[in-house]
Amino acid sequence: MSTNKLTIKVPGKLMVAGEFAVLIPHHHLAVTAVDRFVYATIEDAEQRTLTLEDYQLEDLSWGYKNGKVTIQSADNRLSFVKEAMEVTCTYLAEAGVEMDHFNLAVRSELDDASGVKYGLGSSAAVVTAVVTAIMARFTKEELDKDVIFKLAALAHVNIQGSGSGADVAASVYGGILQYSSFQAEWLLDASKSAASIHELLEADWIYLSIKRLTLPTSVSFCVGWTGNPASTTKLVGRILKLQDDNPQAFKEFLAKSERAVHTLLTGMEEENQELLFSGVKANRKALATVGNNADVSIETALLGTLCDLADGLGGAGKPSGAGGGDCGIAFMPSKRQAEQLFSSWEKAGIKPLSITSHPEGATVIESKKNIKKT
Repeated sequence: MSTNKLTIKVPGKLMVAGEFAVLIPHHHLAVTAVDRFVYATIEDAEQRTLTLEDYQLEDLSWGYKNGKVTIQSADNRLSFVKEAMEVTCTYLAEAGVEMDHFNLAVRSELDDASGVKYGLGSSAAVVTAVVTAIMARFTKEELDKDVIFKLAALAHVNIQGSGSGADVAASVYGGILQYSSFQAEWLLDASKSAASIHELLEADWIYLSIKRLTLPTSVSFCVGWTGNPASTTKLVGRILKLQDDNPQAFKEFLAKSERAVHTLLTGMEEENQELLFSGVKANRKALATVGNNADVSIETALLGTLCDLADGLGGAGKPSGAGGGDCGIAFMPSKRQAEQLFSSWEKAGIKPLSITSHPEGATVIESKKNIKKT
């Protein structure tokens, strides 16, 4: 028999600026894909099997019938993969695509070898990898990244129930993006009223905008790990509660965040280091203020040290993502100053990570078609 085998490579992400504010309609965030990856391999097979190497789950039987995927395992860590398979298979079934049996295997290198999670968007990258693999296998046309993004965003929100989708966008499109969210609540409502996934994807996602940016060539992007994983969901909930508890403070935060992100983005577009660094510092300040108002420690002591050390060496640092631990980022005016920053971080107990911005999104890196099996 003949076989088809494809391997997909999908980058993780780090938030650059605009955290929390992006959850409100029309507010912008900057996000970057990073050079740590999730891989998905899809191959024709006589039986349908699923393998998640990182969870030591191998050759699980699965099936698809009447719009539902079933997997012979009760492990709840499969939820994102199952939903990504279900959404994509249903989308293809709606188009009349006949899907042969296939094996799907997923492997991630987003986390440390010891299992430490760096906050690089693992679930979003995994969902993107699964969607891309199935679409690449069963569609003859060149992959439509807008379709990939919307399918992956739908699957991710269906499981998580919230989120901006910026992590999915970084994994799909790559590079540094200016992003405003489709709004999870809007997507969940729209998916309920749509007659099909095709109809949902063809609808006007009224809040969504994605624009590609480029980091000035003279600027070095640095990432440091403070060693304290944070719960994004809990932090987001407490920050958003400020809308009810202190609406004026939350309104002021949104305005400051939008100005900061605009300054940062303008600095990137004009290759103006001063504006870029000014925007980073202004966003750091806005996040610290809203955290204080919500009685949430977005910038922990060690994240504060990470940022201050970057500022002291002529650059600009801030927490990445929801804060409360995890990673901080810094933009430095030269490679030499970036190296000095890494040394200073290590002395302060901060782990420099060999991670940088990655220009490509989801990509087919290996394709073997119609190879005769003996």
